[in-house]
Amino acid sequence: MSITDIRCQVAIVGAGPAGLTLAHMLHLQGIDTVVVERQSETHVRARVRAGVVEQTTVDLLTEIGLADRLHREALVHNGFYVRFDRRTHHLDFHRHLDRHAYVYGQTELVADLIDARRDTGRPLFFDATDVAVHDIDTDHPRVEFTEAGVHRRVRADFVAGCDGFHGICRQVVDSSRFRVMDRTYPFAWLGILAHTTPVTDEGMYCAHPDGLSVHSMRGAHLTRQYLQVPADTDLAAWTDDRIWAELRRRSAADDHPELETGEIIERSLAPLRSVVTDPMQQGALFLLGDAAHIVPPTGAKGLNLAISDACVLSHALGAFYAHADRTGLETYSSTALPRVWQAQAFSWNLTTTLHRLGDDDFDWEIRRARLQRWTTSADEERALGEVYLGLPFPTPWQPAAVPA
Repeated sequence: MSITDIRCQVAIVGAGPAGLTLAHMLHLQGIDTVVVERQSETHVRARVRAGVVEQTTVDLLTEIGLADRLHREALVHNGFYVRFDRRTHHLDFHRHLDRHAYVYGQTELVADLIDARRDTGRPLFFDATDVAVHDIDTDHPRVEFTEAGVHRRVRADFVAGCDGFHGICRQVVDSSRFRVMDRTYPFAWLGILAHTTPVTDEGMYCAHPDGLSVHSMRGAHLTRQYLQVPADTDLAAWTDDRIWAELRRRSAADDHPELETGEIIERSLAPLRSVVTDPMQQGALFLLGDAAHIVPPTGAKGLNLAISDACVLSHALGAFYAHADRTGLETYSSTALPRVWQAQAFSWNLTTTLHRLGDDDFDWEIRRARLQRWTTSADEERALGEVYLGLPFPTPWQPAAVPA
């Protein structure tokens, strides 16, 4: 098989939010990139992931010209609802911070990012097989893969690993140089997508002594809902009737109508875990998004952290190519990780408060006490809102004028 050589400044492995956002920000700075994705374009466009986008993320996407459709179609929320003891409480973060959260599915955002990449005319390879990353501890790393029967070799100055927790980029780093800190939770989320009317006008967490249920919207007549279930749950054991019965039981309230049921068009089972890799770089390889860290879905931080990482790295690469300044590259991990840990702390707070962790009354009463603070203290509400709506990115978007 013949080999086709490609030369670029930054090779990006993974065409998710991190990789495509990074590619676009580098393009705006005149930095040449190649994006390689092992899945098909159809698969990538159809992947269902997060649906809540922070104000901080929306501000960035707006500034770089990628938020036109988002502003037209996204649902704009002030906060979320919490239900416990059969009473419903609204946490209105907007009134404290004058900011919002946006409900806009990751599938929609990725579609926008792919279209924007196509418009630049720069390389974007889907269906890449045998992807391999080499020589990351040198000044001449390379990414090799096969696409459409052609073996391609991308020679670059740097590699951005945006290919997820199970991607090739995590596998090529020297594990002895890294700390991997993790926490696995003893439960999972059983999720459904259903043709039903949302129970509230914003997302809702229902904290129940027997476990959490989550109710979020994807449109006027489309909902995504979740049940806390044991980690070893067999999805096949949960019929539609059983799912609806449990969702109704855990979300029952004296101040709202009963949850509407309807056709379930999709179901899934997702374990909950937290992972942080420190550092997020080795040599010429930089890890972004799920390749570097994972947060549980409670709080919806994964997508937003991926774009935060992209913002940090794009700033560092822009400074390098414009001014030969390596400071941002050398401090990429120490710059990105504090925001990662803030998101982990927020997700930990929500996860341990909203989920059933033990089998005794003490567990429930501690959780109830936290919930009462959330719903009665303006200071607690504001503190939650600061992180939920999006902390500032560690390095704001500052495009560097890269010499031609």
